[in-house]
Amino acid sequence: MKFARIAFWVAGGWGVLVLTPLYFMFDTIGRQDPPVITHPQFFYGFAGVTMAWQFAFFVIATNPVRFRPMMIPSVLEKLAYVATVVFLHLQGRLSPSQLMTSAPDALLGVLFLVAFYATREVPPS
Repeated sequence: MKFARIAFWVAGGWGVLVLTPLYFMFDTIGRQDPPVITHPQFFYGFAGVTMAWQFAFFVIATNPVRFRPMMIPSVLEKLAYVATVVFLHLQGRLSPSQLMTSAPDALLGVLFLVAFYATREVPPS
């Protein structure tokens, strides 16, 4: 259970750390990586939904056994981004350096799976 607590606390902290700047970088992203973002509702919607998940990770970390069922959508949250980025890279729409932005999410997805299995109930023998 300690592993699961640490994995979800680290994931939530990392997520808040890397997502918070997005709220202040809307115009910068468009200048540094054109074209400019033309649908701010999608950009800020992505930032908001993913930020909400970071707080879900904090909740799971408080009691991994109790919140174990939430680990499944947590894995899906991580792997959905990874799969999207890989698919876009395979289509030639993202560079290898852009592909690497999904590496932390891939690692966290694997750690979430490990935490899921580590918190399962072992039937008494």
